[in-house]
Amino acid sequence: MNEPDFIAALRALPLHPGARGLMDDCAVLEIGSETLVITHDKMAEGTHFRPDADMADVAWKLVATNLSDLAAKGAEPVGVLLGHMLGRDDARFLEGLRAVLEAFDTPLLGGDTIAAAGPRALGLTAIGRATFTPVPARSGAQAGDGVYITGPVGRAMLGFEGDPAHRAAFDRPVPRLAEGRALAPLVSAMMDVSDGLLLDAFRMAEASGVTLALDPAAIPAADPTRFDACIRWGDDYELLFTAPSAALPHPAHRIGTVAPRGPEPLLLGDNPLSDPATLGYRHG
Repeated sequence: MNEPDFIAALRALPLHPGARGLMDDCAVLEIGSETLVITHDKMAEGTHFRPDADMADVAWKLVATNLSDLAAKGAEPVGVLLGHMLGRDDARFLEGLRAVLEAFDTPLLGGDTIAAAGPRALGLTAIGRATFTPVPARSGAQAGDGVYITGPVGRAMLGFEGDPAHRAAFDRPVPRLAEGRALAPLVSAMMDVSDGLLLDAFRMAEASGVTLALDPAAIPAADPTRFDACIRWGDDYELLFTAPSAALPHPAHRIGTVAPRGPEPLLLGDNPLSDPATLGYRHG
């Protein structure tokens, strides 16, 4: 199975209402007077990090990417659960883990540690507390809304390729937690850009039942000469959102408009985009 097929099969299983039909990056659970936001991401050696990567950077990225999902829900981190596979440079991993937890005021709640042969796979569950309800989702974009992104795309790609000006964007991304909390009361839909701007915009359009019409000239690319790669590569962890008002609490780039659903869910200028397999990163 590829990733979309497997997720489609999961949707046939018994789902909690908080799973949001597996159409979002987080589960949302109402417990008493609190609304909890829960997410889980994994990183695999050779796919998400190089075999010779600094394990301190790997630890940082593992936590930061999960916190980015919480940011897209306007949530405040409560803590994380770590699934760790022992291997080289575990002491460096712990150094990076301490640094990222302290940087984002997020305590460790527990987890599990194993030893096994083969490439390493690491997992993390992040738990957050909603600061605004209803919690933003990928769905909810309405015709007439503006489409916005909090920052440029392509920086992680350039950092992965060795550009020193952008190396930190790939090794140690910064989740937009403050921006997410400020935007949550104002957005109609919001998610983070992890798999490429085009693919994630396609997913938002599909979840919302609309067409997102993006203006190529308005999209901020870290390297305009490689615009096409920048909007597809991913790992940017900026927030992509739709909102009815231009009065926003944080600076953001308006990159398009939400239109009623047309023949295709995504337009890039005059070009309709219909095949998600060509738009960004997917597993399998």
